[in-house]
Amino acid sequence: MKIVQAKFEVGNWIFKTETLDLKNPIVLIFGDRHLLEKQDFIQNCKDRFPYKNLVFGTAAGEILGDRISENEAVATLIDLERSHFEIKTANIHQYNMDGITLGKELIGKLDHENLKHVFVISEGSFINGSDLLRGLEHEENKDFCVTGGMCGDGPRFEKTLAGLNAAEEGEVVVIGFYGDELEISFASVGGWIPFGPERLITKSENNVLFELDGQPALDLYSKYLGEKSAELPQSSLFYPLYVRENGKKHPVVRTILNIDRENNSMILAGDVPQGSRVQLMMASADALLNGAQDAASLANQNRKKKPELALLVSCIGRRLVLSQRAEEEIEEVINVIGKDVAVGGFYSYGEIAPFYGESNGTLHNQTMTLTLLSE
Repeated sequence: MKIVQAKFEVGNWIFKTETLDLKNPIVLIFGDRHLLEKQDFIQNCKDRFPYKNLVFGTAAGEILGDRISENEAVATLIDLERSHFEIKTANIHQYNMDGITLGKELIGKLDHENLKHVFVISEGSFINGSDLLRGLEHEENKDFCVTGGMCGDGPRFEKTLAGLNAAEEGEVVVIGFYGDELEISFASVGGWIPFGPERLITKSENNVLFELDGQPALDLYSKYLGEKSAELPQSSLFYPLYVRENGKKHPVVRTILNIDRENNSMILAGDVPQGSRVQLMMASADALLNGAQDAASLANQNRKKKPELALLVSCIGRRLVLSQRAEEEIEEVINVIGKDVAVGGFYSYGEIAPFYGESNGTLHNQTMTLTLLSE
């Protein structure tokens, strides 16, 4: 596996690693939405990286090595030497906003023979990430796992872009990895702490939350936030919801993507099933940093080969809480996996990875997720 990384600074791509002779790399480009929606920037990328497979995704912060940037772009070029890949795309607008159907048809486009892993980069503004994942993993006897994330738009929550050789609204990209020489491991850990009374979801529909304990959800949530409720949905990133679904082994964290004041409802990144119980969550910087370290340790243990590349997808909420200490969570990961491992990724509106020891994926919010690759 050959890996080359570069950063777009002051109008130019600057290589941060040795430039290598690459044959057919996957070029992952994560950047600020205002940059990726400019066609001259997209053309600049094509000129600088004259390859067939440029995958774009907007970010709430870009990760390259041990650094986080914003309002810029980063590129990680992955040239598989003893394995191969396949990339397919679909647009949620063509599926009447039905994430399950999109996921089923999109995963069906990939050759399933010896399919080892799927990395997904999805638009993050309005798709229901839980539905998307259900569609991608609908087969009962699948032999692959899914990791990845939902694109971000900084703290703006206006629109997100993704795509193959273009950056468009509504796009979902899947990268299928194939080959016996390929070893891929993953993990996700949060670090948030539930607090306050546990509430019952008495009315919801998919990822829209209407009522808690029979009361309008937005009204109740706004009371908790006090003056910060005027800053919704951005202020909700500091107080996500801890959702315990009946019959599920693991609770999940859910971030509020948007609010509907007319209906007193909240739109979340993933499902909040009726009958589940929820609590508010908070976090300290130290707890989040410990979570990043734990995720790296879980992903790295029991590997046969040392990882060559770490793809990190972390949540914008973590970055806002950590503030000036945000890069420390990247450093915690590197301290575990090793300084000679290439690190790239982005801050997202939703993270996708199975719980440790499981094969079925879960949509997370406010977590650090890692996908470690080697040949």
